[in-house]
Amino acid sequence: MFDFAWSEIALIAAVALIAIGPKDMPVAIRTVAGMVKKARRMASEFQTHVDEMVREANLGDVKDQFNAIRNFDFKEEVEKHIDPDHTLRDTFADTLPPSEPAPEENAEPEAIAPPPEPETPVAPSFIPPGMIPPPEPAKAEQPEPPAFIPPQFILR
Repeated sequence: MFDFAWSEIALIAAVALIAIGPKDMPVAIRTVAGMVKKARRMASEFQTHVDEMVREANLGDVKDQFNAIRNFDFKEEVEKHIDPDHTLRDTFADTLPPSEPAPEENAEPEAIAPPPEPETPVAPSFIPPGMIPPPEPAKAEQPEPPAFIPPQFILR
């Protein structure tokens, strides 16, 4: 419950020794120990009563249902309803490339090759009949705006 390091306990003991004094220190330690024992006994009794209430109310089933919800695997349930005989998974497993094995830890890294330069598209010199691409649509020319705008059309 409380997380005390040995250095913190030593600091508390030193402050208690100074504040309480060496004469009254054994009495204070017995008092604190008695209080800790009472708190532990009360916590144990409370836990026993709660367990008894759970047994009386048959809440064990509810607890099992909560555990089932907590451990619910959505992926498995969907796969069970969509692909119960695993035919879809087998179909796609055949088409996917195998994954590369993980490199060993002690292996030296390979030199990284520069990426290949992109190829420039070459216009085909021969187009088979029936494969003639459609002509590009003609672009409508936009009229040029007038070089001079008369003063009556300027908004103020």
